[in-house]
Amino acid sequence: MPIITAGIDEVGRGPLAGPVVAACVHIPDTSLPWLDDVTDSKKLFKTKRNILAPLIRQHCVWSIAEISPQEIDKINILQATMKAMAQAANDLPTLPTMIYVDGNRLPEKLPCPAEAIIRGDSKVKEIACASIIAKVHRDTIMEQLANDFPEYGWHTNSGYGSKVHLEAIEKYGVTTHHRQSFAPVRNKLLAA
Repeated sequence: MPIITAGIDEVGRGPLAGPVVAACVHIPDTSLPWLDDVTDSKKLFKTKRNILAPLIRQHCVWSIAEISPQEIDKINILQATMKAMAQAANDLPTLPTMIYVDGNRLPEKLPCPAEAIIRGDSKVKEIACASIIAKVHRDTIMEQLANDFPEYGWHTNSGYGSKVHLEAIEKYGVTTHHRQSFAPVRNKLLAA
């Protein structure tokens, strides 16, 4: 039986708005030349991520899972992250025989054996690919939401607690896309 490895990473644990997103990726052909450019999405410029993401989606087996702000508020961000990772792994069209997960803990209910790797997005190509497509996917969501809520600056801050975003929460209040359990948002709701 062939060994089919996959990597999982998530993006969006820290923002005050938007979903948490996880991706799972298997690379069928590891000889593709552009894979040399693949690393942790946080180390790549946006333009490079936007070049690599379509290549990953075209040449790899992948899946993406999102957990909404409402569910994050219900089950907490750690559980939401674990749920997104497990969902991405279980939705992968090809069943892997081994999964590498970025971080220091494993989600439950994975479809096969797995190993947590700290800073795995810099060490394992499958995890790095997952980090790139998850980041581009989530950034696209936040850019689309920014069309309806331009004052929060989500097209540039991706929902993180930037000065522009925090000032907009103070001035315009909380939207349905905000995580109400996160301190700056919760504090605004309590003060209202």
